[in-house]
Amino acid sequence: IQQRAGVGQGSMYHHFGSKAELALTAVRRSAEQQRATAEAVLSAPGTAVERIGAYLLRERQVLRGCPVGRLAQDPDIVADAALRQPLEETFAWLQARIADVLAEGLARGEFRSPLDPAETASAVVAVVQGGYVLARSADSAEPFDRAVSGALALLAAHN
Repeated sequence: IQQRAGVGQGSMYHHFGSKAELALTAVRRSAEQQRATAEAVLSAPGTAVERIGAYLLRERQVLRGCPVGRLAQDPDIVADAALRQPLEETFAWLQARIADVLAEGLARGEFRSPLDPAETASAVVAVVQGGYVLARSADSAEPFDRAVSGALALLAAHN
């Protein structure tokens, strides 16, 4: 990190008190970036299904996986409550934000049949995270794309 940043050890420790603080800052930054990207799509105009569809279909580097989801697979991060906290917060925020979009759609009468916003939001997040795992294990974006298509079809069935 020091070499890539072109700074010495003293400069690094001037900004970060320890390696753990540096790691926490990096984890928080990844989490904040993911939230900002999701919020930009979820707060755009459109119906609930259009907005969630835009979230599901947004451009991603599928074979790299989710920057935050990858961190949840790191045993050192999940073993440390402070490092794990931004991950928990980000996924909780994402599920709540998608649930809010679905609840808005329900309130506007966009769905023919009822759905539980919180459960459906959890399923949407699970589709994305699981899609990354399937794609990476197959070394192909196709399993991710199929998972997203399936989620969109399920949402459309309520629409």
